[in-house]
Amino acid sequence: MGTKITPYKNKEATKKAQVAKMFDNIAGSYDFLNHFLSLGIDILWRKRAVREIGKISPKTILDIATGTGDLAVEASVLKPTKIVGVDISEGMLEVGRKKMKTKGLDLIIELQSGDSENLPFEDNSFDAVTAGFGVRNFENLPKGLSEMHRVMNKGGKLAILEPAEPNTFPFKQLYSLYFKWVLPLVGKLVSKDNAAYTYLPESVAAFPSGQAFLKELEIAGFKNPQHIKLTFGVAALYTATK
Repeated sequence: MGTKITPYKNKEATKKAQVAKMFDNIAGSYDFLNHFLSLGIDILWRKRAVREIGKISPKTILDIATGTGDLAVEASVLKPTKIVGVDISEGMLEVGRKKMKTKGLDLIIELQSGDSENLPFEDNSFDAVTAGFGVRNFENLPKGLSEMHRVMNKGGKLAILEPAEPNTFPFKQLYSLYFKWVLPLVGKLVSKDNAAYTYLPESVAAFPSGQAFLKELEIAGFKNPQHIKLTFGVAALYTATK
């Protein structure tokens, strides 16, 4: 799986603990930075992911690494009976719960603390499983993916969004400049966490993207894994079924 990338290089805590601390630190500015740094295109990426799971008209949806619940909110347009979002950062969840109340979605969307690699749900509990920009933060990627597979119903649909590195000129060069210099600087100024937005490009570079990730999905038991490039390759949508 390559070198394990962690947010805080000088800490001995596990990657999981470091990621939770990092997101707790940036929770208050996370939504703003997400939309600002992606020029608002992240909203379109979530709509695309929801369109994919909408093909099976899911009644129950699990959103892994839900953060402040933006993907769960987008999924609510499908009119499911229940959406559950899990995350290891209580700081992010608190921001998300306030958002659900404000939007009048707190009866449909439940946000709860949970470890993606040890999900507190029965086998075959959800029609669809989603994850928006959180899978690369897993400490044990195979374990996290196998848990997603375990809790998904037969015939269910998976949709995972992740940042990606474009490989065509000039997007590759522009992306590299933006992701390695502009993004960490703006993130540091707004979030006050020096490590968080330096960790982001490092974690994207270390992630087994494209065909490598499709292979991981197959190993976890998923069928028909597919990879869709979004916005000139700066993001990727992975889908699969069970």
